[in-house]
Amino acid sequence: MRQLSEAACTFSNKILKLLNGCTSANQLHQIQAQVIVQTLFSDTTVACHFINVCQSLGLLNSAFLLFTLLPRPHVFICNSLIRALSHSRIPDVPFAIYTSMHKNSVLPNNYTFPFLFKSLSDSFNSRQAQCIHTHVVKLGHLNDIYVQNSLLDVYASCSLMGFCQQLFDEMLQRDVASWTVLIMGYKNAGKYHDALIVFEQMQYAGVVPNRVTMINALAACANFGAIEMGIWIHDVIKKSGWELDVILGTALIEMYAKCGRIDEALSVFRSMKEKNVFTWNVIIKGLALTKSGEEAIRWFRRMEQEGFRADEVTLVVVLSACSHYGLVNIGRQIFGSFIGGKYGFSPNFKHYACMVDLLARAGRPKEAFEFIRGMPFEPTKAMWGSLLASSKSRGDLEFSEFAARKLVELEPDNTAYHIHLSNLYAEMGRWSDVEKVRTMMKDRGLTKDLGYSSVELGPQEHAYVL
Repeated sequence: MRQLSEAACTFSNKILKLLNGCTSANQLHQIQAQVIVQTLFSDTTVACHFINVCQSLGLLNSAFLLFTLLPRPHVFICNSLIRALSHSRIPDVPFAIYTSMHKNSVLPNNYTFPFLFKSLSDSFNSRQAQCIHTHVVKLGHLNDIYVQNSLLDVYASCSLMGFCQQLFDEMLQRDVASWTVLIMGYKNAGKYHDALIVFEQMQYAGVVPNRVTMINALAACANFGAIEMGIWIHDVIKKSGWELDVILGTALIEMYAKCGRIDEALSVFRSMKEKNVFTWNVIIKGLALTKSGEEAIRWFRRMEQEGFRADEVTLVVVLSACSHYGLVNIGRQIFGSFIGGKYGFSPNFKHYACMVDLLARAGRPKEAFEFIRGMPFEPTKAMWGSLLASSKSRGDLEFSEFAARKLVELEPDNTAYHIHLSNLYAEMGRWSDVEKVRTMMKDRGLTKDLGYSSVELGPQEHAYVL
């Protein structure tokens, strides 16, 4: 028996050496066959090395196959596989492994849950997370800060900020990650004021923010218009001696630009040693919002001259700037280069929508209509809305009617579109068509909301229905 154990140990060491030198799928499959033949898959060291190699080669299916051969795998093997799969694009499998552990009476430990919750966070699976939350409580792992933070992240990712806040409030210990997850959750849910309140509370608690905290706080400042808080964060960054990397620098630029402080945004931009396309997109958009379309185009040209390749967002920002500032020829030129393959990808519906808006705002509804007809996409309601607004402003009832009818077709339950169409027919004197639209509204159960005005007479208020 002793000799057999020594032989098995020797073979295990041989397998470990082979795994350390494994560089291809073919080698891995040969090693896998030996592991199965020699029944070494229950050896935790061999199994974990095998899982790591599978992960590095992108062959996690082989690792999962190994798991299925184990009638009652060690928790260490289960944790290793959950960890590896949590970084993959198959987020449902870690939960399947956890379910299998439960069926085979393999007791999870505090190392099981963080990566399991990560996979649920990536797949936005709040229902399964709530089920596992109850298991964590029963097994006594809820006071582990890594388990708590990973569960916070699931609730934050799913925008369940009530659960997230409650869990946070119940935590006996909180670290910078706990605070950052809560701030990020509120920011992603569009609750920017709440995010900034938590950020302030974090300062009162004496917890020092890290870069991720600052990036999320700056995003909340940008969207809430909290310029004073944004300036304070910038001062803290400078006093702390932090280098403005691409992500932090871009967040600062966006905060200043969205708050209308474009000169400060440009100052940060110029101070950055490294920039990427996201940095350029933010500064170009900021210039379009606060200065002029011409200035935005000038910086777009500069971006190209410095060797940065525009992405889809860049072209939306630039074409939108052309639209809002009436730069029809420049917009056409850029879109023509786009169609010609200059940027290495094809325009999507957002770029076409910008061009429709450009022509419509410029008072060229006929050209906008022809452009819509030649698109490789089905027109969106935003496109027909642009055409309707342009046609009505120029008194072009024919195009207005066509656009309004298209809007009714796209959203047959939208009362406002029916009323637009009815009013257009009335303006054209087509009373029979007015009656048809009203009948259509009645058949669909659509009613025009009553407008009213109010006037206060002494202690009473009288409302007059219009």
